[in-house]
Amino acid sequence: MGADDCASSSSLSSSSAATVNQTLVLLQSDDPNSRVLAAKDIRRLTKTSQRSRRHFSGAVGPLVDMLRCSSAEANEAALAALLNLAVKDEKNKMDIIEAGALKPIISFLQSENVILQEHAAAALITLSASPLNKPIIGASGAIPLLVNILKFGGQQAKTDSVMALYNLSIHPDNIILILQTNPIPPLITQLKTCKKSSKIAEKCTALIESLVDFDEGRNVILSEEGAILAVVEVVEGGSVQSREYAVGILLTMCEREREKYREAILGEGVIPGLLELTVHGTVKSRTKAQKLLRLLREKPYPRAEIEGETLENIVCNIMCCIDGEDQTAKARNMLSEMVQVSMEQSLRHLQQRALNSCSSEVALK
Repeated sequence: MGADDCASSSSLSSSSAATVNQTLVLLQSDDPNSRVLAAKDIRRLTKTSQRSRRHFSGAVGPLVDMLRCSSAEANEAALAALLNLAVKDEKNKMDIIEAGALKPIISFLQSENVILQEHAAAALITLSASPLNKPIIGASGAIPLLVNILKFGGQQAKTDSVMALYNLSIHPDNIILILQTNPIPPLITQLKTCKKSSKIAEKCTALIESLVDFDEGRNVILSEEGAILAVVEVVEGGSVQSREYAVGILLTMCEREREKYREAILGEGVIPGLLELTVHGTVKSRTKAQKLLRLLREKPYPRAEIEGETLENIVCNIMCCIDGEDQTAKARNMLSEMVQVSMEQSLRHLQQRALNSCSSEVALK
């Protein structure tokens, strides 16, 4: 880098520092309009720049103060700026909570102002990504309000509430708090109406998989109209990750109380989707799908018999017990494909062994 380049870089750095200082001064001025403009500038400057988020870390306190004023415009501008400051910055996430932002954010979840409500839910997604913030947010009373938005809010707010609840559910104490708010019916509603390969379907199924570990969760899935069908549809058409969660939901139900849930799961046409997963799913999905297929047979067998039994025989046993020509035809087609793929995989394995053997012989010579 030449002298001119160094001077240019230094000038740019000085200019950036001046902009930061000027914005921070405006943020603490007595003029409400100046504070709003400063907050909007911070939002713009920190939208894509990690360096700017560091430079503007000193803005956290004044922005949190703006959340407490009576102006909706100031609240929206400050909340949007704080959201951007928190993105991919662990220290800012914790500083925002420590500065007292949680109380006003929670109040915005109850606001009739749709934009404020959406900003508050979006802010909680980002803040709850921090492991240290999860128990604090969970204990703050935010969870029932997020579930309430999930039931009655606008679509964007509902989507953001699902994402925030998912983040919070990773902390063990929070999953109990979530369960107490009866979240499964609105989660199923979201699952029915959203695209099955979408991010919201992924987070809904992840949440439900955590909730069916409990008796209350499993009972709601069984009693809620269309709930099992919605999960089966994700098994068939979800993303790689959501299909793994969805088959995990059904597997947990059958592992806990097979006789109670088996018929309901079979009745929603799950077999073709499970067979497809045994062929094309991830390692976890394939394992879960195979375990579930064994549990869906008419009669459970001793483990010794299971280990010696082929998946083809298991599926044939199930198909003899299910109604509906369409489902049986789909299952037979998938079984045929599964056998074909299995044969192709075995052939490739034999070919690879032969190649490895030849390579070894050449090396020995």
